[in-house]
Amino acid sequence: MIEFYSENQFTLPQEREISTWISEEIKARNFEEGEVTYIFCDDAYLHKLNVQFLNHDTLTDIISFDNSLGNLINGEIYISTERVVENAKEYETGFTNELHRVMIHGILHFCGLKDKTEAEAERMRAAENKALAKRNFT
Repeated sequence: MIEFYSENQFTLPQEREISTWISEEIKARNFEEGEVTYIFCDDAYLHKLNVQFLNHDTLTDIISFDNSLGNLINGEIYISTERVVENAKEYETGFTNELHRVMIHGILHFCGLKDKTEAEAERMRAAENKALAKRNFT
């Protein structure tokens, strides 16, 4: 089950379509969907989590807490909608596209992809692009 919550004023449009897309991506990677929760928040909220749990005193767009068991995907994905707005400007893309990229990025982490090295980051970006291309909504 995929659920969406907001700690700020953000409302996710097309929840059902996005949930279906994410579920299909999980299955396509030979994983099972467990409980995945997305929490949308602002920079201050995510910064506090970043300091408290990861000891990183920086702003970020996403933090994921992976509670998966074997092939059963479970976890929480926190997304700063403020960072997504800024990233969309920086990368010259639309907010919706950048939001979907960040959302699938968290799932790809749960499926075992990393992005610490340059080579890992390239594989992650390719996987994000492939998943984004499969969306049948905008």
